[in-house]
Amino acid sequence: MTDDTHSDTLRTPIVAVLGHVDHGKTSLLDKIRGSAVSEGEAGAITQHIGATDIPLSTISTMAGELVQPEDFDLPGLLFIDTPGHHSFSTLRARGGALADIAVLVVDVNDGFQPQTEEAIDILRRTGTPFVVAANKIDTTPGWNPREGAPVQETYEAQSDRARSMLDENLYALIGELSDAGFSADLYWRVQDFQKNIGVVPVSALTGEGVPDLLTVLMGLSQRFMKEEMAIDVSGPGVGTVLEVKEERGFGATVDAVMYDGVIRTDDQVVIGGQDEPIVTDIRALLQPQPLAEIRTEKQFEKVDSVAAAAGVKIAAPDLEDAMAGAPVRVVRDRDLDDVVAEVTAELEEIDVDTADDGVVIKADTLGSLEAMASALEEAEIPIMRAEVGDIAPRDVAIAETANQDEHKAILGFNVDVLPNARDELEVADVKLFTDEVIYQLIEEYDTFVEERKRAQQETVLDKIVRPARFRLLPDHTFRQNDPAVVGVEVLAGTLQNNRHVVAFENGEPDRRGQLSGIQKQGEDVEEARAGERVSVAIDGPTVGRQIEEGDVLWTEIPEKHAKILEQELADDITADELEALHGYLDKRRSRDPFWGK
Repeated sequence: MTDDTHSDTLRTPIVAVLGHVDHGKTSLLDKIRGSAVSEGEAGAITQHIGATDIPLSTISTMAGELVQPEDFDLPGLLFIDTPGHHSFSTLRARGGALADIAVLVVDVNDGFQPQTEEAIDILRRTGTPFVVAANKIDTTPGWNPREGAPVQETYEAQSDRARSMLDENLYALIGELSDAGFSADLYWRVQDFQKNIGVVPVSALTGEGVPDLLTVLMGLSQRFMKEEMAIDVSGPGVGTVLEVKEERGFGATVDAVMYDGVIRTDDQVVIGGQDEPIVTDIRALLQPQPLAEIRTEKQFEKVDSVAAAAGVKIAAPDLEDAMAGAPVRVVRDRDLDDVVAEVTAELEEIDVDTADDGVVIKADTLGSLEAMASALEEAEIPIMRAEVGDIAPRDVAIAETANQDEHKAILGFNVDVLPNARDELEVADVKLFTDEVIYQLIEEYDTFVEERKRAQQETVLDKIVRPARFRLLPDHTFRQNDPAVVGVEVLAGTLQNNRHVVAFENGEPDRRGQLSGIQKQGEDVEEARAGERVSVAIDGPTVGRQIEEGDVLWTEIPEKHAKILEQELADDITADELEALHGYLDKRRSRDPFWGK
């Protein structure tokens, strides 16, 4: 397959393909692979584990005049294509993203979608150079497809109407990129790819624009990454775990992408694990059968060694706890402790800041965990525990120990829930949120917290004395005392039954009695609102002595309630209740400025 006597010291650039779920990432990769197979002789492209290697000669054949092999020193392109791994954009390699360059696939009719936004966010944070593949140009009404043609050639051949409709979509997309902070233009108009993002119109269905996409990727890699592609071809292999998988006959294996040096079957390796680095000896290195249907019975063949850049399946003991996104290091002739220290240091770089109280987060790779943690930090949501892997019973038990009820939650990005954890969740007081878009996950959690707060505030409001100011109406005394029954008008707030009522004299509240009944149109009610006229029974006073017709009285508010109303519930009470509260506070504070504070 690959041997150590690599004459070329420049490795293949690693290309990640990312984008929203149905914008055509997989079909674009399939088209590139399929075209490569039909254009070149059968051995022209190599299928790796989780990656496809397309050599320069095949790219040149596919791109026609656009790519002259003599202009390039790079051996070709390695596309990462782990199915369903749309978070591989967050896979890491020594402090950065694993991919050297990325293709962001956007449906030209659909524009930015949640996962597009997320991908852009990751590309921005990792500083990964990228191009935009504006896919599905063939769906433009009136489009006349030209199989596999460069895009400018096929564009020129279209009707004016089809061209202007496509232009409209392309410029809308360029506008969206601009809103996201990226200056972009159609790739043939870009003078400086370091300052501007090239947009390549393509069709994954007809292959139109695919030659251009490959050309731009080769050109960018050649211009800006030649130095990074220079590697020590015979040095000890360095890579990143893509996935941990059970394989029949091998047990737990690791799918990895090697981006430096060589890995051999007899090597000792150190791989990042859940709790500590795993030190193990390679039993076998596996690659898919050359271009065979991957689902065949004997789907792998053993190889002796693999040189970067390449995807490979590593079979070795003790790999159950390996983590997606973690480093892979070959020890070879170095000190084992030094290599373990290197892996530990790299894992510590991604160590998420955790608090004594907070939510539990789980993600499918270390890179996604990192992306999640930084998004939660921005949203000011504390994290109590952060791990890679599916949601297990232990996570439920930990989430349940959170001090605050709103933190009794697990946020899972792109992970499954193990069956026994699902059973635990049914009986535990823990809320589970899962999503394939990080910021939607955070939005769902925020909504839950808001709703919970609102429900708690409503409960508090039910128990709290509401402010009210009311006036005794002239000629509306129905009984003078035991209890006094009078007609009143509620001027502001909510008048509740069974509350003490006061009159203010020189800023001091003087208790005049307690409401023992409210009647509205002859019916008993528990409360009356601002603007209503009702008759009330007041235990204690006598009309004409302690109270007079025309008096303005207030519901007496305990100091603690006044404080909660002003500081926590001001947004939850009505404008007239707020007015009654402020009136009450003003009167109290005219004598004691710190009352209720």
